[in-house]
Amino acid sequence: MGSTLVGSVAAVLAVVTGAGATPALATADPSGGAAAQQWQATADAAPRYPGVAIDWDVPITMSDGTVLRANVYRPADAQGRAVDATMPAVVNVTPYTKLISAVTDAGLSIPGVGDTLVSFLNELNLTGTPLDGVTELTGMVTSGGMKAFGANRSLVQSGYTQVVVDARGTGFSQGTWQVLGPREQQDSVEIIDWASRQSWSDGAVGMGGVSYSAINAVQAAGHRPPALRAIFPVEPGNDLLRDIVGTGGGLGVGFMPMWLALVDGLKLVPNAQDVLRGAIDQKWLADRLAHPDTMIPELVQAMSATRIDRISPSTLDVAQDGAFYQQRRADLDNITVPTMVFGGWHDIFANSEPRIYNGIPLPPGRKQLIMGDTYHLNPGQGFGKPGAPPRIDVLERAWFDKWLKGIDNGIDRYGPVTLWQQGGGWTTTDQFPRAGAEYRRLYLSAAPSGTAGHSAHDGSLVAQAPGDVARLTVAPGVRGFCSRDAAQGTAGALVALGTVCTRDSRIQEGDGLTFTGAPVTEPTALSGPINVHLNTVHDDLDGFWAVTVNDVAPDGRSTVLTNGALTSSLRAVDDAKSEKAPNGDYTDAHHSLTLATRQPTVPGQPTVLDVNMLPTDAVLAPGHRLRVDVYALSAPRYLPLGPMRVDSGLRPQHLQLDPAQPSFVTFPVVGGVER
Repeated sequence: MGSTLVGSVAAVLAVVTGAGATPALATADPSGGAAAQQWQATADAAPRYPGVAIDWDVPITMSDGTVLRANVYRPADAQGRAVDATMPAVVNVTPYTKLISAVTDAGLSIPGVGDTLVSFLNELNLTGTPLDGVTELTGMVTSGGMKAFGANRSLVQSGYTQVVVDARGTGFSQGTWQVLGPREQQDSVEIIDWASRQSWSDGAVGMGGVSYSAINAVQAAGHRPPALRAIFPVEPGNDLLRDIVGTGGGLGVGFMPMWLALVDGLKLVPNAQDVLRGAIDQKWLADRLAHPDTMIPELVQAMSATRIDRISPSTLDVAQDGAFYQQRRADLDNITVPTMVFGGWHDIFANSEPRIYNGIPLPPGRKQLIMGDTYHLNPGQGFGKPGAPPRIDVLERAWFDKWLKGIDNGIDRYGPVTLWQQGGGWTTTDQFPRAGAEYRRLYLSAAPSGTAGHSAHDGSLVAQAPGDVARLTVAPGVRGFCSRDAAQGTAGALVALGTVCTRDSRIQEGDGLTFTGAPVTEPTALSGPINVHLNTVHDDLDGFWAVTVNDVAPDGRSTVLTNGALTSSLRAVDDAKSEKAPNGDYTDAHHSLTLATRQPTVPGQPTVLDVNMLPTDAVLAPGHRLRVDVYALSAPRYLPLGPMRVDSGLRPQHLQLDPAQPSFVTFPVVGGVER
């Protein structure tokens, strides 16, 4: 039986990989070549201006009378006086209080401190120790990502004014925090207009920032403010429900409570200068007292409610797709300014980042995409090293020099799509998914592969639908806390547990069903979204499924390439927003995720689910295998909402393998491997 399975899988993989086909080789250099060396030399050169002058807590009055507060960083002479010259402005709107970026900037600007810290972290090597994951978390500092997060002193000293603004209702700004809502987006448009009209501005404005600030930049670009010339968003999202709030209907409990507590806590910190003067902004204080805990009551209720009819309307707004999320989606079709998007395959916004790039109607070069092997807390990990893209701060400088100052530095000829190919290395291509990607099926079989005796069940991936009927049972477990899912769901914080958890799924697989294919005989490239079609049976009115697709090395190490999840009762698919392969298989199922389309399961009866995986790009090396892992839970990455959790009872669930209704994975394969 085992040799038959191996033979059948080898046969399909020969078709899948295009045996005998000429590989499509990439010709561009992911590192940027000679042009990138010049970008780095420019960024690292002695600054044009010796100092930075900071105007603290500058008031910017919005059209509704709300006063936002901004720190304005301007180039200064040797005496610390702001230079009398007009120049472009770069705006960063943050909910984390601009005090954080000010303190970080102050610390890193102490002579010798910044360079010493970067040098120390670059040399830090904990490989082979239980702390080997810690070095991944230092990537934001060594890659230049920290400069993109807030104030970029070197950018300012090269001839830019940077404006860091506390978002409405956060930091020292008045108002109620809207969490990226319509009024906050209007604020961004008005801030850009304000910056373009100041005496120090030449009228050209760019927007940058990481995470929330990056989302804000993409949203603002969709409104087409006249003065906006370019954006540089690092780790932006655009489908917040599916990205992290409620992926597949499962609440992101590893991130959302921590994040809301952080922002709500920081917004209560008063302006120290006001406190010392005894002149606290009374409007600011009243706004904070009126709304001290934005979204936290909704979060608590969504997690704890036992019945849907006991959930408040405000909680229902954020617990399902609808107007709340529609209002927070950027109008990508309306973006006309050059946009460079940075993301990571294991970022909390990995679902959105390639979609943002593809959705912007600009020619390649004026829009660019870089996807790394990173989590949310370490954007740019490995950037600046041989063969990798330049540091984030180097690319930010080159991007704004081109589009705000008109310097022909070749940045528009970089990429346009620069990808870390998981299992391989840095590559450059002209689109994502890569050209020539074709979808194939492999079926889930109960027959043992002989590679995963550690799992709850060791099954196989085969080329033909198995003829036997089998029912496999999987129960919720706690091993998900030691997994790449957990690291991703905590924005990368649990990377500190080490690569034994984040780069090897064998601990987590003790709670799951594994289905493993035969080893590939030549490099096999995957590029795009993946769909896993499951025939399931539940013992209660609901269930929850978490799925990963893995690369299994000859030594048994099982590394997650991509993941997905779905609450069984929220399985309804919106075909108008979904993508299918020529054979009709879903390749990117878009679930409605609304109560109106909810369908409770019928205990004991088969229920078909399509679980969409995050987009990915990877290559299986010869001897490696493809694996699908199926779990009944993967906390803290996901946790079913309270009523769904009650309806499921967190009971064991069943995968019904039946030739009349087979389960299978539909995945995109590229005929040749781009290097």
